[in-house]
Amino acid sequence: MSYDSGSSGAWRNDGGVQPHAYDPYLHPELFRGVATRRVFAFLIDMVVISVPVILGYIFIAVFGVVTLGIGWALFWIAWPASVVWAIVYYGASIGGPSSATVGMRLMDLELRTWYGAPGYFVLGATHAVLFWVTVSFLSPFVVLVGLFNGRRRLLHDFVLGTVVINNSVRAHVPQAARTW
Repeated sequence: MSYDSGSSGAWRNDGGVQPHAYDPYLHPELFRGVATRRVFAFLIDMVVISVPVILGYIFIAVFGVVTLGIGWALFWIAWPASVVWAIVYYGASIGGPSSATVGMRLMDLELRTWYGAPGYFVLGATHAVLFWVTVSFLSPFVVLVGLFNGRRRLLHDFVLGTVVINNSVRAHVPQAARTW
């Protein structure tokens, strides 16, 4: 069911689906170089995520020496805390005003839903979890999918209904009219 933005302002039940906001054939500049820059954005994000985790492990190691081994009991919480940190990082970054992680911002990329809406926390967190799950089981397939579609979407992008676009170009491309 979708909302009709016409003069009646009534709900419609005709099965109408919103069109894709970003057409790779009308605006190929939105997707030019996205695949390559996504790889570099991913590497930058791994550094951003890894630095606090490594510092946390170093702190626990030193704390364990200072407390004569008692502090090393904190190592059991380091791995779950690392996972939570990564999920919160992606959720907060993609759910933020720029809809992009630090790596994506440096590479001038932005995550949007297929109908053009910005990202939100749950979408960002789910995007990260689904990425890691699909890469764990289907690594080459996840990357190959992005090479054979016009929007350069990866497997988890299809599942979540997201698209990564060039941020600087988006400001100059007219958006499709919203139906809600």
